[in-house]
Amino acid sequence: MFRIRKSEVDKVNQDQILEILKETNVLQTGHFSLTSGKHSAEYMQCAQVLQYPDQASKLCNEFAEFIKENNISVDLVVGPATGGIILAFETARLLGTKTMFAERENGKMVFRRGFFVEPGQKVFIVEDVITTGGSVKEVIEIVQEQGGIVVGVGVLVNRSPEPVDYGVPLKSLLKIQIETYNPETCPLCAKGVEMKKPGSRGLKK
Repeated sequence: MFRIRKSEVDKVNQDQILEILKETNVLQTGHFSLTSGKHSAEYMQCAQVLQYPDQASKLCNEFAEFIKENNISVDLVVGPATGGIILAFETARLLGTKTMFAERENGKMVFRRGFFVEPGQKVFIVEDVITTGGSVKEVIEIVQEQGGIVVGVGVLVNRSPEPVDYGVPLKSLLKIQIETYNPETCPLCAKGVEMKKPGSRGLKK
């Protein structure tokens, strides 16, 4: 059962969350070539905020407060690798629960390193960003396969163009839609704006 620690940080509103993401270079602007092949003027690199423990803690506190306000009992916080690992760890620290992470093995999300969910454990899942929600759905499946009970999901950034239904309460700290363009009709290409690829040396770290 969860044990909410005395709040170490104040609650933050949507504007403050957006400001944190801008200040820590999560929300980046420019001309980006995405893995889908499309282009965009914006890119979300959620790992950037994890460089700043104080800011990351403020965000994870929102998950903890959501759990408290909705009277959700939590025994374990799980995050998919790699984006959800630190967020799940900090959320669990604030709740006073255990934490672990799932990772891909041969393309499938699994628990390794001796991690397992005990039957009946109540599990809250935390992820950094969702677009289709597929990774979280995979984690839900392996938790349930081991007899765990998924009681909620928390995501830092919800980029899904359509509502995502996990069958449990979902807390999205920020909902945002980023416009993308086909290369042949990209207005940024037409203006000659320098192209950057996320993760490349040309992208500000």
